[in-house]
Amino acid sequence: MRFKLIMALAEDSLTDGILEAARAAGATGCTVITSARGEGLTPQKTFLGLDLSGQRDLLLFLVAEQRAREILEEVSRAGKFDTAHGTGIAFQIAIEDAIGLSTQHKALAEEIEEDL
Repeated sequence: MRFKLIMALAEDSLTDGILEAARAAGATGCTVITSARGEGLTPQKTFLGLDLSGQRDLLLFLVAEQRAREILEEVSRAGKFDTAHGTGIAFQIAIEDAIGLSTQHKALAEEIEEDL
């Protein structure tokens, strides 16, 4: 089975909605790293050296390749990445190999068979 890693950097207020949307689209789990810092095209303003930007979360989804694009699109929709300035980004990376998924492998294989 081939996998993709979907990485999303999003405002922490959007994390729960992104998780729900990804699960509904077929993601079986997620790792969330909190308190990440991102900087876009225009650097955020500071006040007396303090960062005024909101907290960001890094969400990592290891998903079946066949479901990756659909999950990525749902993550983008839930995160408002294409409709609201500065809410975050998401992208996918091909994974060469992965271990530790034996408990999820059967469920993933059944879902993928349904799509074929």
